[in-house]
Amino acid sequence: MAARPRTLPATVAPVLVGTALAATERDDLNWAAFAAALLGALFIQVGTNLSNDYSDARRGADTEDRLGPVRVTAGGLVPPRQVLVATYVSFGLAVLCGVYLIAVAGWVLLLIGAASILAGVLYTGGPRPYGYEGLGEVFVFLFFGIVAVAGSYYVQTKSLEWEAFALAVPVGLLAAAILVVNNVRDLETDRRAGKRTLAVRLGRHRTRNLFAAMVYLALLTVPVPWIAGSLSAWLWLPWATLPFAASVVRLVRQRTDGPSLNRALGRAGQLELAFCVLLAAGLLLT
Repeated sequence: MAARPRTLPATVAPVLVGTALAATERDDLNWAAFAAALLGALFIQVGTNLSNDYSDARRGADTEDRLGPVRVTAGGLVPPRQVLVATYVSFGLAVLCGVYLIAVAGWVLLLIGAASILAGVLYTGGPRPYGYEGLGEVFVFLFFGIVAVAGSYYVQTKSLEWEAFALAVPVGLLAAAILVVNNVRDLETDRRAGKRTLAVRLGRHRTRNLFAAMVYLALLTVPVPWIAGSLSAWLWLPWATLPFAASVVRLVRQRTDGPSLNRALGRAGQLELAFCVLLAAGLLLT
C-alpha cells in the first residue's frame, strides 16, 4: 500500500521511451544498463512514496476523512520507524543500481541520481517541502519527463540530442497529470491541512481544465520531431490513446467522489503507460 503501485507506470514509461529513442541510433543496446536504469528509477519512486507517507503523517496531512486510500503511517498500519527504514532501504537499492550506471555511463549519472533522490525526499519532507507549495507538478514534469527520458537515453548513447528533450515533454506532461488527479481528489483535506498544492491554489474547476490541457498537449507535442524533419511518422502512434485519454478527462471533469477519482488516478497511470509503450514502439519502427 505504501509503495503505491498505481504511480509506478510513471517511472517505467520514460525509461522505455528514452531507451527506444537510443535504439534508433544504435543496435547494440546495453540491456544490463537498461535494467539498472529501470530498477533504479522504480526504487527511487517507491522510496519517494514511502517518504511521502511518513512525512505527510508527521505533518497531519493524511487525515481519516481523505478520499484516497488509507496511508499506512497515518492509518497506524505500520510503525513510522518501519516506514522510515523501508524508505532508506529503497533509496539504498537505487544507489546500488546507480553505482553500476556510473561505471557504464560516467559521473553524470551520479548527479542525476542524487538530484532524483533529493527531490523525492524534499517533496513532502524537509523544512519547506515543495509539494506543500504547489510545485509538485513542476518537479514531476522535470524528473519523470526531462530527466528520466534524457537520462535513459544518455545511459545508452553517452550523448544528448534535442529529440530526447522533445519527447520528454509529452511524457512529463502525462506524469504530472497523474499528480494533478491525486491533488484534485485530496483538494479539501489538503486545504484543511495547510497543504497548498496546485489544486488548492487554482481551485477544482481550473485544475480540471489544467488536467485536460496537459493530456491533450501531450498528444499535440509528441509528433514534434517528425514535424521538424527528424524520426518518422510512427510518432503519431500514441494518438491511438486519444479515446481513452478523452474518457479519463471526462471522468476527472464530472466526478468528485473518492472512488471515481481513485479510478481516474489509476486510469491516468494506465494512459501514460499505454502512450509511452506506443511511443516506444513507434520509435523502434522508425
